[in-house]
Amino acid sequence: MSPLLILTTILAVFISTSIADPDPIQDFCVGIPAPTNSPAYTGFPCKPESNVTSDDFYFTGLAATVKTYNRFGTNVSVANVDTFPGLNTMGLSISRIEHAPGGLNPPHTHPRATEMVHVIEGRILIGFVSTARRFYSKVLNDGDTFVIPRGMVHFEYNVGGDTARVMTAFNSQLPGVEAAAPSLFGTDPEIPDFVLTKSLQVDVGVIRLLKSKFQNQN
Repeated sequence: MSPLLILTTILAVFISTSIADPDPIQDFCVGIPAPTNSPAYTGFPCKPESNVTSDDFYFTGLAATVKTYNRFGTNVSVANVDTFPGLNTMGLSISRIEHAPGGLNPPHTHPRATEMVHVIEGRILIGFVSTARRFYSKVLNDGDTFVIPRGMVHFEYNVGGDTARVMTAFNSQLPGVEAAAPSLFGTDPEIPDFVLTKSLQVDVGVIRLLKSKFQNQN
């Protein structure tokens, strides 16, 4: 094999093994949160197996209904490695979403995971945009399921007259969330106005107004 072909093969293997959560190398690894609450690439350190109990694999954080009295009419309960350390190295997480009538989960991405959305009850408009700028969408009803490819900008909107309840599953223990509007207008430090005015083809007054909406917001 030529040196170039060998290098290409090595790079292909490296990339293919770097695009998802790594496979576990033991039965389980109940996570111990790091002091900064930031996992290393391969996950949190493992709790000593002698200290692991059945409760480490048990989670009740998705049982309770959450309030939707906020500006978007939507709220999320999350079971990922941050909230449920038993998921460490498992390569999965799950969330419960409550949408008030007219509630919106605004456009966002999950940079580290594909998402499967399952409607427990209600009527949800869901859609994502591909890199070719094609918009794919569907209205989901009770029992319907839709998949969002990894990294695609997507949203959910309650088009029904009652509260909608949705479960979402991810193939990552910590899929990450990149919300579109706050990522442009709520950063610290700010993205320069001239970058945003030229990118969005609007005047600086519009940019300042949008920044005022999203700065100092979680």
